[in-house]
Amino acid sequence: MTQNDLLASGRLLPVMEEFYSLQGEGFHTGEAAWFIRIGGCDVGCTWCDIKESWNANLFPPVETDRVVEKALECRANAVIVTGGEPLLYNLDYLCDKLKGRGSRVEGRDNLYKVYEIPNPKSQAPNPKSKLKPLSRITDHGSRIADTSSTFDPRPSTLIKTFLETSGSQPLSGIWDWICLSPKRDWPPRAEFYKISHELKVIIQEEEDFKWAEEQAGAMNDDTHLFLQPEWSRREEMLPKIIQYIESHPVWRLSLQAHKYIGIP
Repeated sequence: MTQNDLLASGRLLPVMEEFYSLQGEGFHTGEAAWFIRIGGCDVGCTWCDIKESWNANLFPPVETDRVVEKALECRANAVIVTGGEPLLYNLDYLCDKLKGRGSRVEGRDNLYKVYEIPNPKSQAPNPKSKLKPLSRITDHGSRIADTSSTFDPRPSTLIKTFLETSGSQPLSGIWDWICLSPKRDWPPRAEFYKISHELKVIIQEEEDFKWAEEQAGAMNDDTHLFLQPEWSRREEMLPKIIQYIESHPVWRLSLQAHKYIGIP
């Protein structure tokens, strides 16, 4: 297969960065997560604080299997896929692997272990039998052989997949949570209004409140609604957002807490 074929299938992705941190925005603020930032963006907001992510050509494609391997070694139960605009790429393969279709992650004490899953057409596994895990991850991040744990036959449900998107591209992947952050200059595709769990609108100027209400009106009734000040204008816009939420309590405040406390 050519590189373009591998990109189209999702087996290669132009990953800008991968890191372990706490979610700093929206509904899951404060939750530990492994972040996968994919390069490339078709929206290009003027106030974007990660403009270096826009040009996917700056990030040579890497094997998605290796991206998954790093994520599964992390202690977090959540993987957040962000960008750029991650839906510029096929994320089906990434999510299939993260969801354990072909691998399993088991958390025990301070370790995460990755196991091969038997072919379901073969003989059913004996829960008491010993299976050799691929590796063990120590507190220092090194990989050492480990044969001490038993295979856990339960479905792989430990890894939750979260998507952060502008909704500009068709959906791919399997997601436990979709955060829609629409942009005025490039409104989202209609299907995202009904499938997103969270709406996060960036407030840069007072006209954005009207835009936020228009977007909220298209969402499902149970969608969690957040207003977030654009970082460079936070001191000016934050008091206005607070006042707006007090008058419209269906909304909640989102702050980029990671920037306030100095983490990625």
